[in-house]
Amino acid sequence: MQFKKISIYSLSLAIVLSSCSGKKEEEKTIYENKKFAQNKDHTVQLSDKQLQTVGVTTTMIQNRNMVKLVRLNGKAEIAPSHMSSVSSIMGGHIKSINVISGSHFKKGQVLAVVEDPQFIQLQQDYLVTKAQLESARLNLNRQKDLNTSKASSDKTLQTAQADYSTLNATLKGLEEKLRIIGINARGLSSGNIRSRISIHAPFSGFVSKITVNNGQYINPADTLFELIDPAGLLLELKVFENDVNDIKTGQEIAVYSNENPDLKLNAKIVSVVPSIENGGAAMAVAKLSSAHSEFVKGMYINAEVSISGRNTLGLPNESVVSFENRNYVFEDLGKGSYKMIPVTAGISDDQFTEILKADFLKDKKIVQKGAYSLLMMLKNKAE
Repeated sequence: MQFKKISIYSLSLAIVLSSCSGKKEEEKTIYENKKFAQNKDHTVQLSDKQLQTVGVTTTMIQNRNMVKLVRLNGKAEIAPSHMSSVSSIMGGHIKSINVISGSHFKKGQVLAVVEDPQFIQLQQDYLVTKAQLESARLNLNRQKDLNTSKASSDKTLQTAQADYSTLNATLKGLEEKLRIIGINARGLSSGNIRSRISIHAPFSGFVSKITVNNGQYINPADTLFELIDPAGLLLELKVFENDVNDIKTGQEIAVYSNENPDLKLNAKIVSVVPSIENGGAAMAVAKLSSAHSEFVKGMYINAEVSISGRNTLGLPNESVVSFENRNYVFEDLGKGSYKMIPVTAGISDDQFTEILKADFLKDKKIVQKGAYSLLMMLKNKAE
């Protein structure tokens, strides 16, 4: 029992010491950062050996025609208008399936064949009604002749007219039903009645999903295939708040995938959703200038938007260093002495960064190569 008390006391003491140690480390970091920030001198002196090691080079503030390059990322999606769920107009058994998931198809291609006795019955009904309509037409003409000579009553003529109209409407309805299931009623005869109908592709595209199998009985409400029309591919891109005002409908952009970043395709922004979501980003929707098999639904993609340039003052990117969310450059004071100067950075491209209100930097030698090394030396000096 006494051993347990000692163990518990030792563990508690270790926790307290660890906590104190962690607290001291945290206080030390805060102290060092404050010490760095409060160092108003912000200069660093290099020896000849250090100068040789760092290899400092200098440049001057330059007037540049700069283009802002905004980088976006997002996913490829399909517009709802270009996704289709295919079903059969009438129920039946799946006799054959002629495609597989992911396969491409042409408009009008037979995707599946459905068989059921009701297809036979529908064709029979059409042929019987067609024959009855012809008989009703002949009877109507006969009653018209008889009524003209008063050999039959008006009521008999009216009955003949009603019978003909009813059968004609029935025939038109059956003809439309046959058209919907892919049977040409005008070419139908008792010699070519069939028990099967074909399910045709409504457009060219590829199969996203197949939800049936051979022999399965399907109802008219059952989805057989989910089809995608690649022409409806859209690129949904995140636009962060600080770039929202630069992104406009109609802008040309270059897009590429993570798997093949060297292949950049042209696209155009077709809409920008005017709202900032919880993640601090709005959404821009773009469309490829031409369909390409490189991009498929659900793929992560990147985009680059070049914003119209402007003449401005700037420095090479390596001249501008950042520390604690602030930007700095180093002025060469001569004789191995360098002074860190805070600056406000604007737009940037692959080579240069804009410096706002940069007139005070004119005629000053600004470090290009070695700026980051000087920042680390200055921080170590503060510590």
